[in-house]
Amino acid sequence: MNLDISNNTLHLLILSVFVAYFVFHSLMASIMVKQWVAGHWPGFMPYYRLLFNALAIILSIPLVILTFLYPGEPIWQWHGTGFYLTSVLALLAVAGFVSSLKHYDLSEFWGTRQVREGNKSVHDQEQFQISPFHRYVRHPWYFFSLVIIWTRDIYSVQLDVYLLLSCYFIYGSWLEEKKLLAYHGEVYKKYQQKVAGVFPLPWKILSRQEAQQLLSEYQKA
Repeated sequence: MNLDISNNTLHLLILSVFVAYFVFHSLMASIMVKQWVAGHWPGFMPYYRLLFNALAIILSIPLVILTFLYPGEPIWQWHGTGFYLTSVLALLAVAGFVSSLKHYDLSEFWGTRQVREGNKSVHDQEQFQISPFHRYVRHPWYFFSLVIIWTRDIYSVQLDVYLLLSCYFIYGSWLEEKKLLAYHGEVYKKYQQKVAGVFPLPWKILSRQEAQQLLSEYQKA
């Protein structure tokens, strides 16, 4: 009986820590907090993105360790053909994620460009672009991440964590969309209408010609 209570308490604790991390991450990424920091410590803004990413990585490490040290009871495990199929899907998602990196301004993403240029803006500096992956889904990193986690064996604690993470990706994509609309305006609105958000849809795919047309409109704006 005590063991069950202990396991339930541990389960709740792990979920609570993840929720706290997601709340912290969302607040730190919000324009509201960035504007507050810029108003009080403008000289710190060039380092904001770099510190944000460093904290996000450092604080996520114990969460990942907790999830795999205390996964809970097994719920679903892949065997036979299912194991090989899900493994291939996971590897393709990892390959897609790695391949997509070349289409991003990683110096801006990590924050090193802001430090180098002394940029104090609260807004992201990356220009609107449509990579081959962005023709199929607006948030390929979220999609690849979801494929990777849901093709693994599922345990009770991990199930709740993966559900939380999936909801956070969907919510995070919504928050990100609001910022992208503010940054890129009508062109991004047209892009939203033509391409699916987190999960690719066969009827919402952007052709290469349509992608070039949207990019031309953005450059002329």
